[in-house]
Amino acid sequence: MKFNLEQSIDILSRTPDVLLALLKGLPDEWVMQHEGEGTWSPFDVVGHLIVCEQTNFIIRTKLILSDAADKTVSLIDMTAHLGANQGKGIFELLLEFEALRRNNILSLKNMQLTETDLGKTANHPTMGTIQLRELLSTWVSHDLIHIAQVARVMAKQYRESVGPFLHFLRVMQ
Repeated sequence: MKFNLEQSIDILSRTPDVLLALLKGLPDEWVMQHEGEGTWSPFDVVGHLIVCEQTNFIIRTKLILSDAADKTVSLIDMTAHLGANQGKGIFELLLEFEALRRNNILSLKNMQLTETDLGKTANHPTMGTIQLRELLSTWVSHDLIHIAQVARVMAKQYRESVGPFLHFLRVMQ
């Protein structure tokens, strides 16, 4: 499918609502569980999304659109969220994510991006040249992947409880 900015903004705008609906009010036993050592719980995923709102997609978009002599994007610390949210609850994280996303969507809309803008580039330290349309497509895919991750981690909490139905629930295998 060809990148469509309007549809992308529509999807990005929905992510906070999806996560709020899925996680708000759940006990810690649902939001703090993970799939094993080195994996993320739903709580961790929301924390990661917050870090991305603060350091990733909008920051990189602004760099790509800038007149900077060096348009090299910085790498994202994939563990920055771990430990950063000690003492916070899932609802607090969800509200923080929602506010950050709302501001970033507003920023994105205010950029009034053109087809020419979407073709502008920056340098990524490991991937080389990246286009703005690729970055924004990745933002949408990133959201959807993490929504699926949250659902998968939660589903696996009943892995032992589903009994023989496990055979039909591939996500749990």
